[in-house]
Amino acid sequence: MMKILNIGSINKDFFYSVDNLVKPGETISSNKFDIKLGGKGLNQSVAISMAGNDVYHAGLINKNDLFIIDKLKKWNVNSENISLSETPTGHAIIQVDKNGENSIIINGGSNHRLDVNFINNTISKFNKDDYLLIQNEVNLVDKIIDIAHEKGLKIIFNPAPFNENIHNYNLNKVAILILNQTEGKSLSGENNPEKIIKSINKKLSNTEIILTLGKRGSIYSYKENTFSINAEKVNSIDSTGAGDTFIGYYIASIVKGMSIKDSLIRAGKAAAISTTNLGAAESIPKIN
Repeated sequence: MMKILNIGSINKDFFYSVDNLVKPGETISSNKFDIKLGGKGLNQSVAISMAGNDVYHAGLINKNDLFIIDKLKKWNVNSENISLSETPTGHAIIQVDKNGENSIIINGGSNHRLDVNFINNTISKFNKDDYLLIQNEVNLVDKIIDIAHEKGLKIIFNPAPFNENIHNYNLNKVAILILNQTEGKSLSGENNPEKIIKSINKKLSNTEIILTLGKRGSIYSYKENTFSINAEKVNSIDSTGAGDTFIGYYIASIVKGMSIKDSLIRAGKAAAISTTNLGAAESIPKIN
């Protein structure tokens, strides 16, 4: 089986449960406070592991946060390619309201301290046709794409959080692009899901596109093959990490040899279940 490498962010998440998300100029009290592990990269690695696949996570954390390595080991995520930094570990401040909606502030910290030597050394341990998963919460994403493509890895890119740098990445080197409607609008200039798909397909004709639409499911498109998958209906309390759960489960399912449609259904089911629990990585379910 092909190996999965994820060069991705690792965050400490500070969760504040509130009645309503704080407004400009307003001071509110939180009902509950928790510290959990997250970051889009870490969440997606945990999801791959929970889906039953081996995953190799690469990234940077502060030298005093070794508890993160211990936690990853408990989640069966390979951490041999995680290095220690003098810079604080990335962190996020997350508000979650009574309806399960969230608002997030991220500080990149050591996630933005990757260098070309680290990237080269990490990718050199993997082989042609292995999978590389990346998000946009670390620095040098353009270099990661170039180096991995030259090595022959199959690149899966989640352009989140979206920023203008993404327009300068060579996305034609990406095999699978997984993005939500907001990211799709930023990349294509379109708002309608069908128009987003059409626009991106035109720009990236050799890239599989998966557009996630939250409670409305997802759309898959590659060349002439386009279809939709409905979302599972659950009582959500916190949507944090749902997209990451979807991505991890989808990749794990594809690598297992499942069909695209069955992989999307399985990923959607796992993402829905994750919204019924508070947290990011801790909320990711283990399902068959």
